Amino acid sequence: MTSSGFTGGLSPARLTVGVVSAGRVGTAFGEALERVGHVVVGAAAVSDASLARVRDRLPESQVLPVDDVARRAELLILAVPDSELASIVAGLAATGAVAPGKLVVHTSGANGVSVLEPLAALGAVPLAIHPAMTFSGRAEDTDRMTAACFGITASDEIGYAVAQALVLEIGGEPVHVAENNRALYHAALAHGSNHLVTLVVDAVEALRVALAGPGFPGSDAERGVPERVLAPLLEAALDNALRNGQSALTGPVARGDAAAVRKHLDVLEAVDPRIAAGYRALSLRSAQRIGAAADLIEILEGKQ
Repeated sequence: MTSSGFTGGLSPARLTVGVVSAGRVGTAFGEALERVGHVVVGAAAVSDASLARVRDRLPESQVLPVDDVARRAELLILAVPDSELASIVAGLAATGAVAPGKLVVHTSGANGVSVLEPLAALGAVPLAIHPAMTFSGRAEDTDRMTAACFGITASDEIGYAVAQALVLEIGGEPVHVAENNRALYHAALAHGSNHLVTLVVDAVEALRVALAGPGFPGSDAERGVPERVLAPLLEAALDNALRNGQSALTGPVARGDAAAVRKHLDVLEAVDPRIAAGYRALSLRSAQRIGAAADLIEILEGKQ
């Protein structure tokens, strides 16, 4: 058994590709496939930003309605928000735009292949291929995909082989995710990436206040200094955490310095109680991880 556009050894052949829609993820995915010899023949684009992306980064592609994109493509990429995915799939199934043997890939992190069941019932090959990276909407997104991991889920071994081949072809690393673990996979990624942004922005805000004290010349707080102060510290901390896990933890919680933690909470409360609440929550989780002393736990739980 072979899939459309694949040889018996499941090596990707030249495929016609359709992208729905030409947002940040879909454009980068389509561009990455074009770099290795596939051809994006159609893209759905409605907003001015999407139309500009097609023009600039997928210039050989035609802007077409969703159904026409699906009919023209051997490999259909559904790069739409999670909230829209099921309705797009249902609409394609109702119109018969997806022929048997067509490869249908969605890029949602939270969903496996069950959301594609209406198309699989028509004979399509359903694949979930999620690039585990943040997209800026700029051309460098495509370059970064070659160093990214991709969470892949399929309905059978052939599907996994096809998904793996596509990811390897564009330079990424395929990582298998079981259908029933997709939500957990997505939660872990969101917890790490989204909350890191909030943590960093809160730290920058507090540091900006700290650098705006009286008696200092100029306005260091307004010239990107907080970001430059934090950058090497954050980069080293992230690298250390990824290499060494929990043992990378440093600072007053790791030392069990309850007085310093209490002082931190007081000064952050004066800047913004919401930043203090975030500090308290993360410090409590850190303290729990290392088995900190009861007095520190009680401070962080608000019992002292």
